Amino acid sequence: MKGYLIILVVVAFTACTTSETANENKDSVNEKFHQQHDTHSLQVNERGDKAMGFSHQKTTHRFRLWTDGGAIEVTAKEAGDVESLNQIQKHLGHIAQMFGEGNFSTPMLTHRKTPPGVPVMQKLKGEIRFEFEKGERGGRVRINTSNPEALAAIHEFLRFQIEDHQTGDSTEIESGR
Repeated sequence: MKGYLIILVVVAFTACTTSETANENKDSVNEKFHQQHDTHSLQVNERGDKAMGFSHQKTTHRFRLWTDGGAIEVTAKEAGDVESLNQIQKHLGHIAQMFGEGNFSTPMLTHRKTPPGVPVMQKLKGEIRFEFEKGERGGRVRINTSNPEALAAIHEFLRFQIEDHQTGDSTEIESGR
């Protein structure tokens, strides 16, 4: 009986120690994941600031998915931030022109890879309209098409932007604006 009791205590102790070690390992893996994710987001924003010419900290990015395409929207957080406003409008006007020509080098520089949807958007650039619209505190690039393949690529591209920029925007398709 005494031998069984010793074995039972050893098994219980081992189970507790193994459980604690597993939880510590799990916490360590979660912490590393969050650190890597935070580092990636910081790097995306730093590269984006350089490529776009304005600060992510002073602006808000939004990506919209609509039944006929979507939009990239950027606004200055402060109403009186004329410098950011001017840079946003300059950048978005340039982006609309570049994307219309099939040039997606700015998102490639920002994300350090070709975003999903870009190869199809390049191939079907003649089927997609990229229109810059000024706003009171920034602007947007309105993207639309009637081509189903191009539409799927636009949505794929915008969903990637939402995820990589961590905007929290909806990835659901809404009616066009």
